Amino acid sequence: MKIVIIGDGKVGHKLTTQLSEENYDVVLIDQNEGKLKEAVNKLDIFCITGNGADVDVQRQADVPHADLVIACASTDELNMLSCLLAKRLGARHTIARVRNPIYYRQIDLLKEDLHLSMAVNPERTAANEIARVLLFPETSKVETFMKGRVELVEFIVREDSGLSLAEVYRKFQIKILVCAVKRGQKIYIPDGEFILEKGDKMHIVAAHQDLKSFFRALGHRNAKVKKVLICGGGHVCFYLAMQLLQVGMQVKIIEQNMKRCEELCELLPKATVIHGDAANHDLLMEEGIHEADALIALTGMDEENIIMALFAKLQGVNKIVAKVNEDSRAQMVEGLGIDSIVSAKSATADAIMSYVRARNESASNVNVESVYQLLGGKVEALEFIIKCECSFTNVPLRELRTKKNNLIACIGRKRRIVIPNGEDHLEVGDSVVVVTMDHIDKFSDILE
Repeated sequence: MKIVIIGDGKVGHKLTTQLSEENYDVVLIDQNEGKLKEAVNKLDIFCITGNGADVDVQRQADVPHADLVIACASTDELNMLSCLLAKRLGARHTIARVRNPIYYRQIDLLKEDLHLSMAVNPERTAANEIARVLLFPETSKVETFMKGRVELVEFIVREDSGLSLAEVYRKFQIKILVCAVKRGQKIYIPDGEFILEKGDKMHIVAAHQDLKSFFRALGHRNAKVKKVLICGGGHVCFYLAMQLLQVGMQVKIIEQNMKRCEELCELLPKATVIHGDAANHDLLMEEGIHEADALIALTGMDEENIIMALFAKLQGVNKIVAKVNEDSRAQMVEGLGIDSIVSAKSATADAIMSYVRARNESASNVNVESVYQLLGGKVEALEFIIKCECSFTNVPLRELRTKKNNLIACIGRKRRIVIPNGEDHLEVGDSVVVVTMDHIDKFSDILE
C-alpha cells in the first residue's frame, strides 16, 4: 500500500513513524529540508522537499499511483487543496486534517466537493476522548467499539483483593472481560488464573450498562462529575465544553487571552469564562479548585498542564485530565499519579491508522473497522467485521486455538453484545474485538 503524507508536524511525524514500522510504502512531503533529513535518517521512508499543494511536487511523490494521501500540514486550506489536487491526479483515497470549527461544521459538504475519504479534527477527537472519561470518572481512558455500544476502559486497581479473574467474574456475575493488564513495566494478556494486585492497570471490555453495574458493585456510587474546571480556552476546550454543557455539567473556563474569553462567552453562554492565568496558584484557589469534581488542563504547554494537574491532585480534585502531546513527557507523567492523559496528536493518529488498516487489501474475508493503541502502543485493540463464511466461522471458540497474547474480547451480533466463552462462535456480519500484543493485519493472524 503506497501512502503519501504531506506535512512533517506532530501528527505527520507520528503517522510516518507508525506506518513505516508496519512496512507500508511511505513518501513524506515537507518544506523543511532539515526535518526531512532527520526523518529519513531514522525511518525507512522516501522524502521530498516542497509544498504539498504543488502539482509538480505531488507528481514527484508519485501521487497519481498512491493508494492514500494524508494531508496534515499547518493550515486547513493547504490540506484541503492538497487533497483536491491529489484526487484530480488519481490518488485512490485522501484524508485531510481540518481544525477550524467553522470548516468542520460544514465538513459533510466539503467532503463531497473535495472528494475526501475522511476528515480528522484533532481537537474534537481529543475532546471526545476527555468527555468519555468524565462520564466514567472511575476510569483513566475510554475507547469505544461497535458505534459506541461497547467500551474498553482503563481502570487502576486501588486495593488488593487476592482474587483470580475467574473468581472476580463469579463474584460479580456481570458480563465484563479483563483483556490486558500492566503491572510495573510488564504487560499481560491474562487468563482466568491471573490474580489482580493493587496498582495493576487493567483494561476491561463491556457494554456501557454492564460497566456501570460493575463500578456500582465496586462501591463507586458518588463518582459522578458535576463541576468541571477547564484551564485553557483553545479549540479542545470549546468542543469539550459544548459536550459537557449538553449533559448538564457546570463548566468554568480560565483563559489568558482576553479576545478569546470574549469569543467563548458568545459561543458558550451557559459556561462561566474567567480571564486570567490558570497557572496562577491564587487564581485557581479563588475560582474554587477544591470544589471542582474535575480539572482539565488544556493549555498549549505540556509543562503548564502537568504542573496544574499536580496542584489539583494536592487539592484533592477527584478527576484530573492533562493534555500532554510529547510522548516522552506522557510516560513520565504516568509515574506522578496523574491517571488520565490525552494527546490530540495520538488521538488523530489512531483515527487515521484505523482507516489505513481498514483499507489494507490483505484482509479479504474480514474488514478492520477500528484500531486503538493501549499501554503506550504495546497492546492493540482491533474491531473486525466478518464479511463472508470462512474457516473460523460457525466453529466453537474453544476449537479455535489462538496464539499466546491474543484474545477475542467481545462479539457484536445484531443488537446483542456477547462477552465470549468457549461455547460461542463467530458468524458472518459479526463485529469482533481482538486484543493483541502482536502486530496483525487480519483476523486469522491471531490463530495458531
